[in-house]
Amino acid sequence: MQFGVFTVGDVTQDPTTGRVPTDAERVKAMVTIALKAEEVGLDVFALGEHHNPPFVPSSPTTMLGWIAAKTSTLQLSTATTLITTNDPVKIAEDYAMLQHLADGRVDLMMGRGNTGPVYPWFGQDIRNGIALAVENYALLRRLWREDVVDWEGKFRTPLQGFTATPRPLDGVPPFVWHGSIRSPEIAEQAAYYGDGFFANHIFWPKEHTARMVGLYRQRFEHYGHGSADQAIVGLGGQVFMRKNSQDAKREFRPYFDNAPVYGHGPSMEDFTAQTPLTVGSPQEVIDRTLSFREYVGDYQRQLFLLDHAGLPLKTVLEQLDILGEEVVPVLRKEFAVGRPAHVPDAPTHAALKARQTEKVDA
Repeated sequence: MQFGVFTVGDVTQDPTTGRVPTDAERVKAMVTIALKAEEVGLDVFALGEHHNPPFVPSSPTTMLGWIAAKTSTLQLSTATTLITTNDPVKIAEDYAMLQHLADGRVDLMMGRGNTGPVYPWFGQDIRNGIALAVENYALLRRLWREDVVDWEGKFRTPLQGFTATPRPLDGVPPFVWHGSIRSPEIAEQAAYYGDGFFANHIFWPKEHTARMVGLYRQRFEHYGHGSADQAIVGLGGQVFMRKNSQDAKREFRPYFDNAPVYGHGPSMEDFTAQTPLTVGSPQEVIDRTLSFREYVGDYQRQLFLLDHAGLPLKTVLEQLDILGEEVVPVLRKEFAVGRPAHVPDAPTHAALKARQTEKVDA
C-alpha cells in the first residue's frame, strides 16, 4: 500500500489567532509539507486544483514540478485534476512534461470538482459535467496512447493529425485514478478503463463509500480487468492527532467548528461518529484506518488531509511527524497481514513499464 497526504490548498483564517496566511505563505507551506512527507517516509503527496478563493492551487503542474526537483522518492499526484473544465490536450501535454521532469513519479486523479462557478469561467455548463468527464477523458487516453490523433466530439474543436508533445515517458502514460464523492457514473468510468477509483471518503458515512467502491469493483470485474478484489482503490481521510485523545479534541475543536467545509454544522463528536474524520490519539487513528478494509476490502492507497481549516504550518508538520513515526509504520505492517498475493500493489511507473514490456514480449 501507499500512504500519503493530500491538500486542497485552502487559505483559511486561524480561529485561535485570527490570522490569515498570505497566498505566498500558503503556497510555500504546501511545498514544505510535501518535502516533510518524503522526510518522514510517506509515499505520496497529492495536490488539488481550484480556480476560486479561498483556494490557491490553480496550477498543480507548476507546484508539482518544483516539488519533483526537490524530492527523490515521493510520488506526485493530483486531488483533483479537473477533467471537465481543462482542455484534454493541455492535460496530456502538461502531465507528460511533468512525468519526464519527475522521472515517472507522477499520476493523476481525475474529477469534476465541487465548485459550480468554475464551469462558466472556463466556457462550460455544469449540467454537462458527467458528459464532459466522459468525453474529455476518452480523448485524453487517445492523446497519450496514439502518436497521431484524428478526433471529433461535442465539447471542443476537432483534431486532425494531432500529436501531443512530449510523448509519455517510456511510452507509458501516467496512471489515472478517477475521484468521486457521490457519482456512480465516475466509478463506472474507472471500471470501464481498468483505472483506479479514489473515494474521497471524507463527508459521507462508511455505507456510502462501501456502495461506491463495491460498484466499482463489480464493474471492474465485469469489464474483464481482473477479479473484483484486484481493482485499484484509494481512500481519503481526515485526522488530527495528539498523544492524548482529549488533547487532540480540545486543540482541534475550534478549527472544526469554524472550518469552511463543515463548520457551524454537526458537532465534532457527531461528525467523527458519522464519517471517517478521526480526532484522537495515534492508536485511535490506526484502529479507525484499519477498519476501512472491513468495508472496502484490501486497497492500494490511503491519503490523509492534514493541512486545512486554518491549522498553522507548525502544527501540520507535527502531525506529519506523528503520522510518519507512529501511525504509518503500524498501518503498513497490519494492512499486509492477510493480504492475498493476487491483490496488486499501487501502480508505479516502473510497474506499468514492466507490464507493458511483458505484453510486447508476449
